[in-house]
Amino acid sequence: MITVLIVDDEAAIRRFLRLSLAAEGFAVLEAATVHEALTLCRQQHPQLVVLDLGLPDGDGSQVLSAIRRDHDWPVLVLSVREDEAEKVRLLDAGANDYMTKPFGIQEFMARVRVLLRQQLRLTQGGQLRFASSDLELDLPSQTLRHQGRDIRLSKKEFAFLVELLRHPGQVLTQQQLLVAVWGPSHKDDNHYLRIVVANLRRKLGDDAEQPALIETLPGIGYRFMG
Repeated sequence: MITVLIVDDEAAIRRFLRLSLAAEGFAVLEAATVHEALTLCRQQHPQLVVLDLGLPDGDGSQVLSAIRRDHDWPVLVLSVREDEAEKVRLLDAGANDYMTKPFGIQEFMARVRVLLRQQLRLTQGGQLRFASSDLELDLPSQTLRHQGRDIRLSKKEFAFLVELLRHPGQVLTQQQLLVAVWGPSHKDDNHYLRIVVANLRRKLGDDAEQPALIETLPGIGYRFMG
């Protein structure tokens, strides 16, 4: 059974999430403080952590930092903080996703499932071939097929798409993508991303206003939706 740790100082939210997760067959642990969260992480090793930021004895980012020192468990931040810079900071620090309170339980559960699928792939050592949403991408041959037709991509377009596919459903910040695809010296060249995404949308027929594959989070980054 998959164990999820909920870290939130509001008992009502913990109860709401516990009932929703338990109904889907998850085992649930609860913590209301940084200290309790770190203790449960050491003792129980949950497969996923749902993390609030405003805790009575510190900030949730302390829990995130502690987890990232030793583990790759997915962390879903759930917070009232809507500041764009704060979201980017936490995603860059290792959070896998970020939802703002209030939230819909169906979207929450969908994001939990995506993060756990991603974690399963990582623990199995990854894969060389990705297939999703009528899109097939093969790393060794660097080929892409979409809806049965071959798509020619540039090296950077291919590398960008690979990075998104490695983290399905996860928000990747602009800086994370720039470093991964172009290298650390280009971590501030955001226009590179706009050009690559525009080209991919055109080649894949992905509408920027109602995307089915690549979601843009303005000022933050991108997410693969397939």
